[in-house]
Amino acid sequence: MNNWYLSTIDENAHRIAAEHDLGVEIATFCTARNMDENFAERDAALRQQLAGVRKRLLHAPFNELFPCAIDPKARALAAERYRQSIRLAKGYGAAKVIIHGGYHPRIYYPVWYAEQSILFWRDFLKEDPGVQIVLENVLEETPEMLLEIVTGVDDPRLRLCLDVGHVNAYSRVPVRSWLECWAPWISHFHIHNNDGGWDSHSALSEGTIPMKELLTQAIAQCPDASFTLEVPDAAPSVRWMEENIWNLQ
Repeated sequence: MNNWYLSTIDENAHRIAAEHDLGVEIATFCTARNMDENFAERDAALRQQLAGVRKRLLHAPFNELFPCAIDPKARALAAERYRQSIRLAKGYGAAKVIIHGGYHPRIYYPVWYAEQSILFWRDFLKEDPGVQIVLENVLEETPEMLLEIVTGVDDPRLRLCLDVGHVNAYSRVPVRSWLECWAPWISHFHIHNNDGGWDSHSALSEGTIPMKELLTQAIAQCPDASFTLEVPDAAPSVRWMEENIWNLQ
């Protein structure tokens, strides 16, 4: 279970992780203002929670941050916030930073999204971040969109995070097809379920994703990847994992 994490969208994630020797994915800074407002108090509380957890990842902010933004100042803001996230990740001992790809179908054509994101990440990686960056799918409709970006940048410091719940809610392509397409470039997974109608971040047993079959395939095809249970109530999903997956590893 060395590669398994719990997201701190569950306020008890640090306690459950310590009990089960899991890591945590820090979600505190998904909202960028948390890196600025009352930071000293927030940082102190977070460090206290992390004291019993050995393995850490960090989720970067995503609100209004678009690497492919048409406005150069908006693109510069995204880069600034990502640099802040990387500095925090290093300070907390996090090995990876998870960043949303930034696609919005009502704003960007897919061709623009891919071409401009490649330019953004090539420029961003001129300065070594010192951690691995993994790009997460959200509203991307097909796996080819983010894959084109990562293969176009062609840098081992930039890899993919397959969010299986987002695929189930926002893509007509089955999640197992995304996995097969992405497998060589996947470094991380976000694991949660839903009914295919909206991104509910439901427990692993509550939704239309055949989770046991999917995770068995994911572990086989991506043996070095890490996984985060990204659910607001982690305990039921941890029990499900113990009964269905971890006892088989």
